[in-house]
Amino acid sequence: MNEVEIIEYQSVYQPDFERLNKAWLEAYFTIEPIDRYVLEQPEEAILKPGGMILLARYEGKIIGTVALKVIEPGVYEMTKMCVDTTYKGLGVGKKLCAAAIELAKSINANRLLLYTTSVLETAIAIYRKQGFIDIPLEPGVYARANVKMEYPLHPDAN
Repeated sequence: MNEVEIIEYQSVYQPDFERLNKAWLEAYFTIEPIDRYVLEQPEEAILKPGGMILLARYEGKIIGTVALKVIEPGVYEMTKMCVDTTYKGLGVGKKLCAAAIELAKSINANRLLLYTTSVLETAIAIYRKQGFIDIPLEPGVYARANVKMEYPLHPDAN
């Protein structure tokens, strides 16, 4: 059996990044202007400002994505985490989340945040199992977001 591998984004994967993310966004919500910009131009929206994108590949096919978007120096938003529903049960979401956390640690991020919605129960369960904790949500970031979480990158810091 082939393993799911986590790889770094390359521009050749932009159509996969867009396709996978549009599929879940359209299934649950409407695509907001910021989504369209990030999905159509990930190099400009995520990579150029210093962010990173990871992809899950299985049997040669891109089946999942996650991105770390720079919010401000040292602060990253974990965003655009999705998995092709055909591949449920392979632990892809867990692997992507864990890889994003490790990436944030490796670049010495100060904070790792995410915004989500309570409708995405499976995703929230993954985030909590990985160690994310709920924090207060400021209004107006995303129309669909009603949950904000943070991963304690420096749990011993005061």
